Amino acid sequence: MIEFTLWDIARNLLLAARWTVLLSLIAFVGGGVVGLLLLAMRVSPIAWLRRVVVLYVEVFQGTPLLMQLFLAFFGLPLLGVDVSPWVAATVTLTLYTSAYLVDIWRGCVEAVPRGQWAAGASLGMTFSQQLRYIVWPQARKIAVAPTVGFLVQVVKSTALASIIGFTELTKTGTMITNAAFRPFPIYGMVAMIYFAMCFPLTWYARVLEKRQKIGQHR
Repeated sequence: MIEFTLWDIARNLLLAARWTVLLSLIAFVGGGVVGLLLLAMRVSPIAWLRRVVVLYVEVFQGTPLLMQLFLAFFGLPLLGVDVSPWVAATVTLTLYTSAYLVDIWRGCVEAVPRGQWAAGASLGMTFSQQLRYIVWPQARKIAVAPTVGFLVQVVKSTALASIIGFTELTKTGTMITNAAFRPFPIYGMVAMIYFAMCFPLTWYARVLEKRQKIGQHR
């Protein structure tokens, strides 16, 4: 058994938390970019584009994230594509995040009165121009709070990447536990670090939601 002081444990966990934060940011930003493209397809007047996005969302929301990570990490090599835990985790979490963000944002777009679309059409705008210049700026204000709230889910979901060998916060906690045989204080610290990352986001999402409600009642 290796002797670790509490400071040694905390320092190693904090260093590993950097990778959790980085993975969360990549998944969130990448998922946002993909989600915007999917959103344009989802609200498009072209029926087959909408069906493609609906199927995409059903697949990623209807299957466990862990299974998606397994398929990316263990399945792609069978097709001749060699992937590292880093690549498998970032790609899977990006696609997973985009499937939820497009659903959140679709609801926000649909909350904008249909008359706004008609107003844009009356000005001779194309569908993409209506979405970009009229509808999305209004929907974005509604979308901020739930989007920030979903970021909390993304941060917590990164823990599953430890199963395929990605060394982030949870994986590092497990490795230290296997060496030091002190699971309670180690996993307790892991939980506190996750809480420290997630609570400010949760609090901020609630503040934004309250501001939005106040704005609607004015």
